[in-house]
Amino acid sequence: MAQTGKEPKQTNRVVLVKRIIMNDDNPMQQGIGKPSVYHAVVVIFLEFFAWGLLTTPMLTVLHETFPQHTFLMNGLIQGVKGLLSFMSAPLIGALSDVWGRRSFLLVTVFFTCAPIPLMRLSPWWYFAMISVSGAFSVTFSVIFAYVADVTEERERSTAYGLVSATFAASLVTSPAIGAYLSANYGDNLVVLVATLIALADICFILLAVPESLPDKMRLNTWGAPISWEQADPFASLRKVGKDTTVLLICITVFLSYLPEAGQYSSFFLYLRQVINFSPTTIAVFIGVVGILSILAQTLFLTLLMRTIGNKNTVLLGLGFQILQLAWYGLGSEPWMMWAAGAVAAMSSITFPAVSALVSRSADPDQQGLVQGMITGIRGLCNGLGPALYGFIFFLFNVELSGIAPIQADYGIPLQTPSEHVVVPGPPFLLGACTVLVAFLVALFIPEHQPAAAKTCQERKGSGSLAGAHVNTPLPGSDEDFEPLLEDSTV
Repeated sequence: MAQTGKEPKQTNRVVLVKRIIMNDDNPMQQGIGKPSVYHAVVVIFLEFFAWGLLTTPMLTVLHETFPQHTFLMNGLIQGVKGLLSFMSAPLIGALSDVWGRRSFLLVTVFFTCAPIPLMRLSPWWYFAMISVSGAFSVTFSVIFAYVADVTEERERSTAYGLVSATFAASLVTSPAIGAYLSANYGDNLVVLVATLIALADICFILLAVPESLPDKMRLNTWGAPISWEQADPFASLRKVGKDTTVLLICITVFLSYLPEAGQYSSFFLYLRQVINFSPTTIAVFIGVVGILSILAQTLFLTLLMRTIGNKNTVLLGLGFQILQLAWYGLGSEPWMMWAAGAVAAMSSITFPAVSALVSRSADPDQQGLVQGMITGIRGLCNGLGPALYGFIFFLFNVELSGIAPIQADYGIPLQTPSEHVVVPGPPFLLGACTVLVAFLVALFIPEHQPAAAKTCQERKGSGSLAGAHVNTPLPGSDEDFEPLLEDSTV
């Protein structure tokens, strides 16, 4: 009888919650205008523009703090950050599906930019904060879920391309501006400007960004149940094999982004040490590749998606990435780096194309979980890739012992290789091999799969795309119930 007496109380509580959600047709408007892709674009631009300014000071502080084994220590720092991102991405993605995107945009941007002011105050605390901030450095997963909320499926790939192109655009001029300010006014001014831009990004989210997830698509209460399985980053690795399409996409993302993450963490150090690029040349290189990436992720991506389809666009991007990494690994002349950089810009279409492919397999109320899956895998790669590249550089004795701190006139004593080597960049060549495997795996991904639609419905009950990127765990079981509302009282 006691058990029977509890059931009406539970039912009444659920009805009350549902009435609150369904009757809240005119909630208090937050932000400026209706939620749109342009809100997401501004958030991404400001965050990465702030970090782009620190490219030159970052190289200096890194070498001054770790004069021995700089590549290895850089890989370990970025590796810890990436692993923390992998662990947290499922939880943040699932929570954003329940409580909305806006608050989690604020949290992720704040903690991602928190280390910036510490760069000149305390380098040790700066690198420690970079590592710890990885727990919240999943802005892209929330951004892509935000974009999915405000776009139709047919225009989603273009919107993802615009966001990715904005990321590239933020790096077109910011490294050059940072290098100029560092040379003429010192690193302290660069850090100050970057901090102010990060604060402007936070204020923009607080004042201008509206919530994109309608109340009717989420349980609008902080008492909403979130199970541990939804927050478990390894749940996706255990359950992803239940869906062949999801498994193939995840393997492709992992094998293609692993070398890319390692490349991002060490490439500018590599250009200085092995190819003997000056800081000015590095800044120009980033700007040129950034401009080409913008063109690739806007004009070319839209054209390719309409002409050859989603899957073939992914394959083409992977082909460009194989060529780019092989060229980086075997090239020993500056012109080879410039040519490979142009190819790298074309390979940047892979990420938005994969995000669009995954997004098409998800229900509207599951976009945060789906993009959290991609972000989680990329977070795992961000942990393994830099550590792997740093270790391989260490094995081949590629170090920065011959580079002094950057001076105002860019006077850098460069270390010239004492002897010719056949493979100047071994990690990049290894990366080309892993992307080749990713290409072969991607060949088996069905472009239009009815099974994926079924998986979406199963995901509605099992959350099979929930977590492990691009941009989390696969929560729930195979029963037919809402994964985010799987508490028996709801």
